[in-house]
Amino acid sequence: MRSTTERDMVVAHFIVSGDVERSRRFYSDVLGGRTVIAGEGDDEVTYVALANSWIIINVGGGPTDDKPTVTLEVPPDRDRVSSFLNIRVADIDAAYADWSARGAEFLTPPKEHLTEIRCYIRDPDGYIIEVGQTTLDRGWEPPGSLTTATPSDERS
Repeated sequence: MRSTTERDMVVAHFIVSGDVERSRRFYSDVLGGRTVIAGEGDDEVTYVALANSWIIINVGGGPTDDKPTVTLEVPPDRDRVSSFLNIRVADIDAAYADWSARGAEFLTPPKEHLTEIRCYIRDPDGYIIEVGQTTLDRGWEPPGSLTTATPSDERS
């Protein structure tokens, strides 16, 4: 049986940027993503493929007919966060060294915690990105995830 999430759905992270080109360079040049679609003219929407997902970058704006009360804007306060991008790497020390050399702004060096080593960086618009390396034997995936699930994990 085919899983719905395997083929019928993808998840991407959308960010509002004050400077789409600057953000595109950060996600491609600093974090190593690949620009898939670069916005042009009035349509600045840009897609950067990053690992197994995409970062969609666009300017903010006011309400539209499908989100009539919502305004998209960059974070007004860089120190108040309600969500963030979470990246898991195999070697956090290598990622820290490589991305620092490319201009990433880390809040602290990697710190060891109970089940992971992690640190945070900011993108050019102030968005927080958690970078972590698991210390669990099973790896970074949660139990029962799509790639570690066994047939007995599936329910009809």
